[in-house]
Amino acid sequence: MPLEIMFWRVLADLYSYFAYPYNMTSEERKKVVPRVCLVGGKAAPGYEIAKKIIKLIHAVGGKINNDPDIGNLLKLVFVPDYNVSVAELIIPASDVSQHISTAGHEASGTSNMKFLMNGCLILGTLDGATTEIAEEIGEENMFIFGAKVHEVPKLRAQRHDFQPPREFRRVIRMIRDGYFGFKDYFKSLCDTVDGEGGDFYLLGNDFASYLEVQAAVDRTFVDKEKWTRMSILGTAGSGKFSSDRTIREYAEQAWGIEPCKRPC
Repeated sequence: MPLEIMFWRVLADLYSYFAYPYNMTSEERKKVVPRVCLVGGKAAPGYEIAKKIIKLIHAVGGKINNDPDIGNLLKLVFVPDYNVSVAELIIPASDVSQHISTAGHEASGTSNMKFLMNGCLILGTLDGATTEIAEEIGEENMFIFGAKVHEVPKLRAQRHDFQPPREFRRVIRMIRDGYFGFKDYFKSLCDTVDGEGGDFYLLGNDFASYLEVQAAVDRTFVDKEKWTRMSILGTAGSGKFSSDRTIREYAEQAWGIEPCKRPC
């Protein structure tokens, strides 16, 4: 997934951060669904925008994670050097896995399949392997948002007439104004989604839909029966993504070989 899409995740956390009322009473705090958001990724040496997004994650996390009014209601953490060994710890412990590439820009990866098999609920666009998962378990057991792949070219063609939602403009303005520091450093990052940058990945177009589906996650999470049912059905429907099935199909359709009995 292009790391620019992770900018989306950070902007949503920013919006959540500013949406929390300050000086909440203990009863008000009980109504908030706590979130710990983990972002893993790497930036190639010459991938300037990706490096700036990682820097922004750290800057925003530093502000949110140390705000006494927010406390443990929201945390944002960047996981460095994300790899299989780290995934073995994170995947079984996750409640929601987000696969938020703009439709048409993600190959059919396997991370969401691993999360699915471990009982995690999938939040994402209909892109890559998320489309295949939806075919197996049904969109009703997932949190789907955003433009469909056939809608993306038309939305890009209409960008000159598009006005991003107020929530999107607000969080971009906070970054531009230096609320998280490094004002000049983040300017070119903001330019990619605001103004002359053209917002190639349509973050502004899908932002409202993304916030709506995040609210749906919160509502579902407090409904333990519904959440558990979705989790069970997701895992039960993940059989297609077994490596056994994959190897068998490769053997039959690509390699033209047949299984042999294991020697006694």
